[in-house]
Amino acid sequence: METRTSFHQREEEQKEERQRSLEMTSRTRKTKFKSSEEEETFTLSELSIAAALALTSEISQDPKVRRETAILELEKRGQKRVRFGNEMEKLEKTVIRNCRLLRVRADRKALRRKALEKARLEKEYIELRSARPPMFWIPLRVHGVWERMEVKLTCTVLASPPPQVTWYKNGIPINFRLAPAGKYRMQNKFGTLTLYISRCSMEDSAEYSVEVKNPYGEAYSFASVLVRQYYGKKSGFDSEIYKRSLIGKEADFAFALKPLFSREKEPFTLSCYFSSDLLEHQRDISWFRDGKLMKDSKHQQIKCWDREASLTVPCAYKEDEGFYTIRVPTLDGYNEQSAYVFVRDAVAAMAGAPGSPLNVKCHDVNKDCLILSWVAPSNSGRSPVFGYYIERCEAGTDDWVPCNDKPVKACRCPIGGLVEGATYQFRVKAVNHTGISHPSKASDPVTMRDPNEDKRVMTILYDDGKKIDISKDELEGKIKIPLPPTNVHASEIREDYVALAWDEPDPRGREPLTYYVEKSIAGSNCWQMVNLDIPVASPRFAVFDLVKGKSYCFRVRSVNKYGVSEPSLPSEPVSPGTKLAPLPPPSQVLAFRDTKTSVVVHWDKVKEEEAIGYYIYCRETGTEEWQTVNNKPVTCDKFTVPGLQTGKEYEFCVKTVSEAGLSESSPKSDPIIVRPAIACPSAPRDFALLSCGKNDMVIGWKPPKHKGGGKILGYFLDQHDDSEEDWHEINIKPIPQRTYKVTNLEKGHSYEFRACAVNMAGVGKMSQPSDLFKCEEWTMPQPGPPYDARCTEVRDTSLMLRWEAPLYTGAGPITGYHIEVCEEGSEEWKQINKQPVSSTHMRVSDLETGKCYIFQVRALNKAGAGPPSVPSDPVVVKTKPGINEIELGVDEDGFIYMAFETPEMCDSSEFIWSKDYEGPPDPDRVRTEDQDNKSKLILKDPSEKDLGTYSVEVTDVDDDISASHTLTQEELDNLLKLSHEIKNPLIKLISGWNIDVLEKGEVRLWLEVEKLSPDAELHLIFNEKELTSTPTHKINFDRANGLIELIIQNFCEDDKGTYTAQLQDGKAKNQFTLALVDDTFDKVAEEAAAKRREWKKKQGPHFIENLQWKVTEDCEVLLTCKAANLRKDTSFEWFFNKKSRSGGQFDPETGTGVLRIKKITKADEGIYRAVVSDDRGEDATDLNLTKERFEDLLKEVCRISALSATPLKIQPTAEGIRLYTEVKHYTDYMKTTWYHKDKPLESGERLKAGSTMDQIWLHILNPTDADKGKYTLELFDGKDSHKLSTDLSGQAFADAMAEHLRLKEAEIAEKYRARVVQGLPDVATIMEDKTLCLTCCISGDPYPEITWFKNEKVIVFKDRYKIEVKGTVVTITIERVCSDDTGKYSIFVKNKYGSETGQVTISVYKHGEEPEALQGK
Repeated sequence: METRTSFHQREEEQKEERQRSLEMTSRTRKTKFKSSEEEETFTLSELSIAAALALTSEISQDPKVRRETAILELEKRGQKRVRFGNEMEKLEKTVIRNCRLLRVRADRKALRRKALEKARLEKEYIELRSARPPMFWIPLRVHGVWERMEVKLTCTVLASPPPQVTWYKNGIPINFRLAPAGKYRMQNKFGTLTLYISRCSMEDSAEYSVEVKNPYGEAYSFASVLVRQYYGKKSGFDSEIYKRSLIGKEADFAFALKPLFSREKEPFTLSCYFSSDLLEHQRDISWFRDGKLMKDSKHQQIKCWDREASLTVPCAYKEDEGFYTIRVPTLDGYNEQSAYVFVRDAVAAMAGAPGSPLNVKCHDVNKDCLILSWVAPSNSGRSPVFGYYIERCEAGTDDWVPCNDKPVKACRCPIGGLVEGATYQFRVKAVNHTGISHPSKASDPVTMRDPNEDKRVMTILYDDGKKIDISKDELEGKIKIPLPPTNVHASEIREDYVALAWDEPDPRGREPLTYYVEKSIAGSNCWQMVNLDIPVASPRFAVFDLVKGKSYCFRVRSVNKYGVSEPSLPSEPVSPGTKLAPLPPPSQVLAFRDTKTSVVVHWDKVKEEEAIGYYIYCRETGTEEWQTVNNKPVTCDKFTVPGLQTGKEYEFCVKTVSEAGLSESSPKSDPIIVRPAIACPSAPRDFALLSCGKNDMVIGWKPPKHKGGGKILGYFLDQHDDSEEDWHEINIKPIPQRTYKVTNLEKGHSYEFRACAVNMAGVGKMSQPSDLFKCEEWTMPQPGPPYDARCTEVRDTSLMLRWEAPLYTGAGPITGYHIEVCEEGSEEWKQINKQPVSSTHMRVSDLETGKCYIFQVRALNKAGAGPPSVPSDPVVVKTKPGINEIELGVDEDGFIYMAFETPEMCDSSEFIWSKDYEGPPDPDRVRTEDQDNKSKLILKDPSEKDLGTYSVEVTDVDDDISASHTLTQEELDNLLKLSHEIKNPLIKLISGWNIDVLEKGEVRLWLEVEKLSPDAELHLIFNEKELTSTPTHKINFDRANGLIELIIQNFCEDDKGTYTAQLQDGKAKNQFTLALVDDTFDKVAEEAAAKRREWKKKQGPHFIENLQWKVTEDCEVLLTCKAANLRKDTSFEWFFNKKSRSGGQFDPETGTGVLRIKKITKADEGIYRAVVSDDRGEDATDLNLTKERFEDLLKEVCRISALSATPLKIQPTAEGIRLYTEVKHYTDYMKTTWYHKDKPLESGERLKAGSTMDQIWLHILNPTDADKGKYTLELFDGKDSHKLSTDLSGQAFADAMAEHLRLKEAEIAEKYRARVVQGLPDVATIMEDKTLCLTCCISGDPYPEITWFKNEKVIVFKDRYKIEVKGTVVTITIERVCSDDTGKYSIFVKNKYGSETGQVTISVYKHGEEPEALQGK
C-alpha cells in the first residue's frame, strides 16, 4: 500500500511539472501552500498559474483516492491478525502521509476557487480598459484553385470584446446548416478567422466576405475565389482536349422542363429528353428538389435511358411539391434544368372541407413525450380552419389512434403518454365548420428514448482499437432516496399549455427515475399535484388547463423504487401565453408579365422571424373565389405562377404562414393580363438583294423570330465595304419597313449588311452579316426574286403561301409565279403548280400532316423565270392547338358579321382583315370592331358584292395566327333570312290558348309568350269587338312573365265565339286566335256548370275524402272517410244496407270517420254509407262492398293473413301428432292444402284437417313410420300462393312420437286411476247418540283399495265403526256418536294408475246445544 501511494504521488508531481513547463514561459516560482482557513494574497502571475491549472486539470483525482481507500479496506478485511512493532509504525506513517495528501488537495481546491474568481474580475477589468472596435490586422486575400481542391480563407482581426463573425458569399450569408455536409467549416482561434471550402466546384467561384461586429463597431474584408477546370498536364494526342474530341458531341436538353401539376396520393412523372444519346460520363444524372439531392427509393424512382431521364413519385404528397432540378454531367461541369411541381389537394371527402396539413415533424423526443409541429394547409375550404386533430400509430401497423379530443388551435402541440422504446408515426387532420380534411402524410418514424443516454456512457480505448463502455450510473454508487431535480423552468409558453423542463438530479443513481410535477399559484404556498395518475419518465412535461391571467410556480419531485425526493426549487412565476395571433400579411404585392402562360409575383416579406413561408392565390378578375397556387410554403419573395390562360386578366394575393396558421389575405395586386413580357427583339435574318443599280442596292430581310412581345418600331442598318475594315451606319432613324435602298455605293465593290430591330424595350441583337453583294447594275431580262415568302393559315393538310412581287421586273411585266417546295433536310426542290399563278398568294393543299416543308417562289416574264426568293421559314403542317376559325353569324341588331378570336396577342397587336388577299375590304361596305382579343368584320349592306374570301392576321406575335373564310351565296342567303327575322321579330309563343275551369265554375282563357318589356301592348278582340276588363270579364296582362288571361265569371251562351290576342312589343308583334264554338264550347259550359254546383255544395259540410277500405296488419278492416267545413252541431252517421249501424268513430276536429270491422265475415257484405249534415246541408259518400269488390277485400285480408302465418309447429297429443300454424284471421275464402312429401293429403280416419279463427292445423292420428317426411301447407289468398313447410322425420319425429306415447299413457292412467267420485260433503254436523252414515262413490280399474282415516290415523272398523262396500258405493257407519268422534275423516282409494283422497269434517254437539254452523243465522 505504501509503495502504491508513493508511486501515485510521484506520478502526480511529474504531471504538474509538465503542465507548468508548457503553460509558463517566464521563470517558475515555487508556491508555498497554506491552510484553507488562512488568508492568502496572490500576485497576478500566481493567479494566471492557478487559472491554467484549473483549466488543464480536468480529471479529478478524488475518485482514484476513494478507489485506493476501498482497496485498502478490502485488504484489511482479509487480514485477521494483530499488528505489532514496526508494522504499527509503518501504518502510522502511511496514515499521516495520506492525511497530508488529502489536506493538500483540499487546499488546492480552495486556492483554485479563489484564483478563478480573482482572474475573472481581472479579466473583466482588462477587457474594459482594452475595449476597441474590430480592425483587420491581416485581411483576406484572393485565391485561384483547381476544381475539387480545398480553399482556406484566413484573416486576423483585433477587437475587444471578441466580435461576432459572419461569412458571406456574393453578399448572401452562408448558412452552414443548409449547405451540404462538410462543405464549409469555420474556425475562430485567438483572433484568426478561417473559412474552409472543401472540394471546390465552379459554383464556388464567387466573392467572399467576412463581417466582424462588436458593440464598438464593425469591419469587413473581401476576397475573390476563382475555381478553374483542370484538363490535365498532357498535350498533343494525350491531352484531355483531344480525348474529348474523340468522344463525340455531348447530349444536350431537347426540350425545356415545364411545370407539372399533380394531385395528392396520385403518381406523377417528370421526364427530360435529350438531343442525342447520353455519353458514358453523362449517365450519372442527379435530381434535386429545392436544392436537396434525391436518391432512388420506393418513394421516388429515378430512371435513365439513352435519350430520356425520368423521376417518378408513385404517391405524391404536398411535401413533394417544389423546384425539381435535373443535373447532367459534362466535361466542362454540368448542365441543368428546373421546373416547379405543384401537388394540389386531393378531392375532399366532404365539399367545403379544408386541405390536409403538411410537414409533420417531431421535436425534443424523450422517453415518453415529444413536441409535434406541422404546417397549416393553403386551402381552408368554405370556412377558416379552427383546429387540428392528431393521430398516432406504432410503426409497421395501420392502427391510428387519436391523440386529442378537442381540436388543437396552433400548429404545434406536445404529445405525452408514449411508451419508451416504441416507434411511432404521427399524422394531422385540419377541421373547419364544414368538415375534416384528409390526413396529412405520416411523419418519419421516431423511437422514444432518452436523448441524454449517450452522454452518460464513457468509452475507454485500449489495445489498438478495443474499447470498454462504462455507464455513469455504475460509478455513482447506490443511491436510495433520489435527489430533487434542478433548473425547473418553462421551455415553451403557449396559450393552451406551458412546457416544463428540468435537469436530472446529479448523481442520479442506478434505479430508473420518474417525476411528479406540482403547481402553485404564485405567492401562495398551496401545491397541487399535476400528474398524480401518470408519473413522468422524461425531464419534460406539458401542463394544460391553466387559468389565463394567473401566474404559476412549478416544482418537481424525483421518484424511484425507494421513495420520493424532496421537491425541487420552484420555477420562476409563469403565466399562460396570450393567444397566438397570425402574422400580418405581406405588403406590396406586384405582378409582372413573364410568358404567355405565366406571371411573376413579387411581395415584401414580413419582418417577423416566425414566418414559415408564404402561400400565393390567384383569380380571374371579376370572379369571387381565390384559387390556391402553391400548396407548400415558399420562403422567397417572388414566385412564378404558371398554367394561366393567355389573354385572361388575373389578380393575386399572398398569405403569411406561421405556427398560428394563415394570415389574412394581402391587398390584391393590380389586375394583369397574361401576355409575354416585353423584351428586346431577336436579330433580323436572311438578307437578300432585291434590286441593284449603278451606285445603289435595294436590300430586304426577314423580321426577327422573336419580336419581344411588342411592335417592331424599325430597324437600324449597317454596311461594310469588303475593301474596308470598319462598319458604317446607314440610317440614324429606324427604318419602319423591311426593304431599304442603300445609295452612294461604289460601283464594282462588294458589300455586306447587318441590321438590328428596335421595339419599346430597346434595341435587339445585331444580326449576322449578310452575304457579299456586288454593286453591279442589273440588266438581265428575267425578273428579280420575289421576297417575303411566308406561310399563313397552316392547318393539318393545307396552308396559304404569300409573297411580295419582285422589285426588278426585267424585260417585261410579271406574267406569273412558280412555287417550289422542299421537305426539311432535303435539297430537292419540286415545282407545285404546272400553270403559273398570277396573284401573289396560293393555297397549297394535299400536304402530309406533321411533315416540315420549305417553299420558294420564282417570278416569270416573257424572258423566262427569274432567281428564287429567299426560302420561307420551315413550317410543320399541323393545326396548332388553340387556333380558332372565323365565325360567321348575325348579331343582336341583325347585322351579318365575321368574328375571329385570337388565343394570344400583345398590347400592340392588331387584326388585319383582307378580302381575296388583295388588301383591306371596302370601308364603304364593311366596318370593324375590336375588343380585347376578338375582332368583328360587320357587313353594312350585305349583297352579292360581299361574296369572296375574307382573311385575318394578328400582328406582332411570334407564331403565325391567321384564318380565312369564303362567304358563299348559300351562306349569305341563310344569314340574310336570319337577319330579317332579327330586324323584324315575332313575339315567340310558349304556350297557346288554354282553357281552365276554376273551382267556382269560372272559365279562364290564357296563353303564354316570351318575356315582354314594360312597354308591350295588348288588344283582346272578341267577335271583332275589342274587350275591356270588367268584373265579369277580367283581363290580366303580366308583361314580365309573358302571361295573358281572361277570366269569365258566369260562362254562358253569350261567351261563344272567337277570341284574338294582338301583341306588340317594340318592333316585335304577333297575334293568337282561339275559336270557342260547337263541341268545345258545350264541353266547357257543362264543366263550368258542374263546378258551380260543386262549389255551392262545398259551402256546407262535405266530404273531401270518400269512403275507402283498408286492411291492417291485424287483419282488421277499416272503413275511413274525411269531411271538412264542420261545425259543433254537425252530425255524422254510418249506414249499412240502408240501415243505421253503430260502432263507428268520428273525430270532429279532424273530420275523420272510421268504422272498424275486427273479424270480417260473409255477413259484412253490403253497401256502406257515411252521412254528414247540419242546417247548411248534407253530404254522403258510399262504398259498395258486394260481389267482386267484397272478394277483393277478402283477398287482401287473406293476403295479409297468409303473410302473418307463423312457421309450422309440431304439437304431440294423446291422439297423435298435430301440425299447425297461427294466423291473424282465417276465413273460408282462404283455401288451404296440406302436402306430405309433395303429395296432397285428404282428411280421413287418420288425418284430420281443420282451422279456427286463428289456427290452421293437421292432426295425424296414431302416427306410424309411414307418416315421416316433409309436410307443406299451401295457403291461397285468391291471387298468390304462400307455402309453409316442416320436416317431420329424424329426431323431430322421434321426439314427437315419444311425447305422443307419454301423453297417451297419461290419458289412459287418468281414465282408469282410482277416484272418489261423489258423496262426501265438506262438513257434517250431528248430535250425540245419533248414528252417522257417510256414503261416497268411487271408481277405478282395477278396483281400488279403500282406506279410511280419522285425523290422519287409520280407522279400525269394530264396535261402533262399520264399513259397507257395494260395488262403487262405500258407506261408513258410526253408531252412537259422541264428542270423541269429532274430527277430520278421509277416504283414500288407490290402484296401479293412481290414488285420490276424499275428506269430510264431522262436528258432534250435545243435546240442547246449537250447532256452530247454525249460530248467527
